[in-house]
Amino acid sequence: MNESETIDPRELNPLALAFVGDSVLELLVRTRLARHHRMSAGKLNVEKVKYVSARAQFREEQLLEPLFTEEELAVFKRGRNASKASVAKHASPEEYRASTGFECLLGWLYLTGQMARVEELFDALWQQFDPNQK
Repeated sequence: MNESETIDPRELNPLALAFVGDSVLELLVRTRLARHHRMSAGKLNVEKVKYVSARAQFREEQLLEPLFTEEELAVFKRGRNASKASVAKHASPEEYRASTGFECLLGWLYLTGQMARVEELFDALWQQFDPNQK
């Protein structure tokens, strides 16, 4: 692979941004759980899944959307509207698209160096989101 060129995050495919954003959210959740709970790795993983599933990410995005700037909302919509060939087994197409949009936004924020904003949104999510709610 030729790595001499760095691509501007605004030019990346929304699904590439979602690819990165998925990891950003997973790392934030894993870190928060590990820092605040004395559980085995297996139990930590069970808790983590409650935050990173398509259905959970759909609900998280709905909580956070009122906090999005206009630019963030545009990035979210770009990701939400990106077509994917597959859909998650345990999520509706609407939930899956919204979760992709949320991941896209997190990936874009991360790749544009806006980690303080990622942390701000994640802290708001952590305070408001109930992972046991269906």
